[in-house]
Amino acid sequence: MTIGVDIRFLAKGFRTGIEEYTINLLSRLLPLDRDIKFKLFYNAFSKIKLDYDWLSLSNVKLFEFHFPNRFLFDPLAKVFHQPKIDRLLGGVDIFFDPHFLLSPLSDNCRKIVTFHDLSFEYFPEFFSGRKRYWHYFLSPKAQAREASKIIAVSNSTKEDLVRLYELPEEKIKVIHSGIEGNLQPLKINSEQAIAIRKKYKLPDKFILYFGTIEPRKNLVGLIKAYEIFRQQAKNGQEYSLVLAGNQGWIYQEIFAQAKKSLYAPDIIFTGFVDPADKICLYNLASLFVYPSFFEGFGFPPLEAMACGIPVICSNTSSFPETVGDSALMVDPYNLGEIAWAMEEILTDGELKGDLIKDGLNRVKNFSWDKSAKETLEYLIK
Repeated sequence: MTIGVDIRFLAKGFRTGIEEYTINLLSRLLPLDRDIKFKLFYNAFSKIKLDYDWLSLSNVKLFEFHFPNRFLFDPLAKVFHQPKIDRLLGGVDIFFDPHFLLSPLSDNCRKIVTFHDLSFEYFPEFFSGRKRYWHYFLSPKAQAREASKIIAVSNSTKEDLVRLYELPEEKIKVIHSGIEGNLQPLKINSEQAIAIRKKYKLPDKFILYFGTIEPRKNLVGLIKAYEIFRQQAKNGQEYSLVLAGNQGWIYQEIFAQAKKSLYAPDIIFTGFVDPADKICLYNLASLFVYPSFFEGFGFPPLEAMACGIPVICSNTSSFPETVGDSALMVDPYNLGEIAWAMEEILTDGELKGDLIKDGLNRVKNFSWDKSAKETLEYLIK
């Protein structure tokens, strides 16, 4: 059997949730059965050079093309359903899209697509005009109906696909994503941790958000909740707020809110965080807060739990399913409640200890090895 895999979205070198999913999944999936050949479709006019161990596996072959995706490949795919990717790869039995993209295939080639969330359907206002147009152009609903089978990363996403796209439940399989195995509690006074603190100019005590800087993550709300926390909590002045991650889109209001805050000197934006530094960043935090309005899975809260950090997150979308009772869940629209949760955890040692213990146990349910095995079984079924 030969399986094609679309890895076009790795071309820019970003590490958002979709890239994390693809990289971590493929590193476990590709070595599972050496009798299965994998052909990786890597196309972009300008792209980074990939450097992953799994590229050198004997059953893996990288096919590089240089068509401009947005100005040539995608228009051709949209209008003429050409070129056929399976033919560009020299023939495949199955084509796997770890995220919905325009992927024209021959009639005899099965297509399996992973859907991470439908946030763009619920909250179009959180996306730039360019991104809204791109979602319209990609026609995710049509692609979902066209696919032979679909993987949803959570039951929440599956329910959304069934409700919004009117898909039959039996067409969709829920396969939870995993957590990186190297994420674990560390000594914060280690040389490595001290170096990371210096590199990102981190204070001694801080509340952490880690993810893309964009409206869906409710960062304006987080900054306002932090202001309430600072005003009400007796120990509030001890803690800074660190917002870590790349700028996404429509982020101007977030920076403006931070700049005009009374506590602006204590609100820190780190910018890009090297993936190798992520484990130390989590470990250095006193508390992790992720008040996102909507997530299909939500890696960061579970990653923080794996590092032994207490977590506050929203009570919406997939969070009840992924974090369960191991985080303090709040209404993302209730800023006072978010501030209250911050104070509770940072002043109640017993609560903090229970959340840390429960979080470390919770993340054992999410394994990339398990995810890869279930995905391969579903692909070839």
